[in-house]
Amino acid sequence: MEEVFKYIIGLGAAVMMPVIFTILGVCIRIKFAKALKSGLLVGVGFVGLSVVTALLTSSLGPALSKMVEIYGLELGIFDMGWPSAAAVAYNTSVGALIIPVCLGVNLIMLLTKTTRTVNIDLWNYWHFAFIGAIVYFASGSILWGFFAAIICYIITLVMADMTAPAFQKFYDKMEGISIPQPFCQSFVPFAIVINKLLDKIPGFDKLNIDSEGMKKKFGLMGEPLFLGIVIGCGIGALGCSSWKEALDSIPAILGLGIKMGAVMELIPRITSLFIEGLKPISDATRELIAKKYKNSTGLNIGMSPALVIGHPTTLVVSLLLIPVTIFLAVILPGNQFLPLASLAGMFYLFPMILPITNGNVIKSFIIGLVALIVGLYFVTELAGFFTAAAKDVYLATGDPTVNIPEGFQGGALDFASSLFCWGIFHLTYTVKIIGPIILVVLALGMAIYNRIRMTRNDAAAKNQTI
Repeated sequence: MEEVFKYIIGLGAAVMMPVIFTILGVCIRIKFAKALKSGLLVGVGFVGLSVVTALLTSSLGPALSKMVEIYGLELGIFDMGWPSAAAVAYNTSVGALIIPVCLGVNLIMLLTKTTRTVNIDLWNYWHFAFIGAIVYFASGSILWGFFAAIICYIITLVMADMTAPAFQKFYDKMEGISIPQPFCQSFVPFAIVINKLLDKIPGFDKLNIDSEGMKKKFGLMGEPLFLGIVIGCGIGALGCSSWKEALDSIPAILGLGIKMGAVMELIPRITSLFIEGLKPISDATRELIAKKYKNSTGLNIGMSPALVIGHPTTLVVSLLLIPVTIFLAVILPGNQFLPLASLAGMFYLFPMILPITNGNVIKSFIIGLVALIVGLYFVTELAGFFTAAAKDVYLATGDPTVNIPEGFQGGALDFASSLFCWGIFHLTYTVKIIGPIILVVLALGMAIYNRIRMTRNDAAAKNQTI
């Protein structure tokens, strides 16, 4: 069984998702050809997104590496990026069985009416496997590893249900969709608290600028395409050690700017493929649920946040945060992590933040900044455990993605920087007995509250139809 699931995971999201969507489409009575096309479009979307994010990292990588060398920015924790985190997650006993275990939990929660999210985003189950894996390697107990993964899964499903209405209202064509990805959901508490604090600042409401407002106010300069070119050229210039080298490197600098502009322009076009592929599945699911559960608000399909990372505010804020985060990583006292390979994952910080800020660029930037500052310290603090897990996996598999360079520890912003990962790890591993009790009470309390909340919403919907 373990080898079977390792093989399935090894197929990657681009292969897994077409298969899953085709099977799901047939099960909900969509014609095979239509279901297959939907699945293939989603798969093509993942391929396109991988190509564009690879363009981002491969283009920025050399310039950022030169900046590190020129300004002496090297820190003690090497950025391994999400491929390393996923490899650590899936190349363990926890990771190999995470899909059937979590699907079982999802089914139980659906039957007990403590969730309405059917999480088919199987590729991103590596987030749950990751927290389970590092708890497993730290504690030496596979049971505690599965405990941490299941707690994270339950909390994430409840958060997906609770944030679904705002998510569906803010983004176009997302009816019946929720986002059960713990990295995205972990930033919701930051967003809620900081958004309320910013609203209390006198005059801050005048800074209510969204992506459309930026275009109207700044014209071409407010376009993500133009900002990508400017920041790309700026990073390219900072990678030069002298004015002479900068002048000699003008073609390379301009080329980097164009590539960053291309990333900003292509991501929204690629994410439209996800939406096109998902729409037949989503529509058919809602129709099926409406027929069978007339007095219910219906189920949500749990999908990848890749569906919405092409939003202009996400692109603008992510791009602005790249140089700021690198600068802060160097000057923050106690931080030992310099994000480079993880920068492509920064887009995934914002899918659940924008519905709370209503797409406000300044609010989203501030929330992202605070979340990343805290995240840098989380990665620094968990680096020892990440390194131990990565070394163990490398010895067992020889996978080069988890081979940490000599003299460094390993880390990644992807999920290791999230509140869920840090909090669940320490409450499971560090705070003995009391910590796990707190997590059980929290997870069960959230699940029960979710059931009560959904029951009330059903009753309210029923009264409106009478």
